[in-house]
Amino acid sequence: MNYRQKKFSRRELIKFVAFGAATPFIWGLTNKTEAAKASKAQVKYQDKPNGNEKCSNCIQFIPGETQDANGECKVVQGSVSPQGWCTVYAPES
Repeated sequence: MNYRQKKFSRRELIKFVAFGAATPFIWGLTNKTEAAKASKAQVKYQDKPNGNEKCSNCIQFIPGETQDANGECKVVQGSVSPQGWCTVYAPES
């Protein structure tokens, strides 16, 4: 049997090495984004507003599918109520 080995061109080898080196870096960035969020306990999250301050008028809030549906927060882990509040509240301008 005659087995032929495929030879890689220099360009293919460089692409392979570059991709291999970049993959752990990109993976690390995506995991750190979620890890960087604070827990609800750390920010003293509550499901009710603090006066006129509530998640739905906070710059960090990412709305849910409807106005009353829970959404997400850029800095707090998990689902948050539009009527909620925490210590990282920052009013929209």
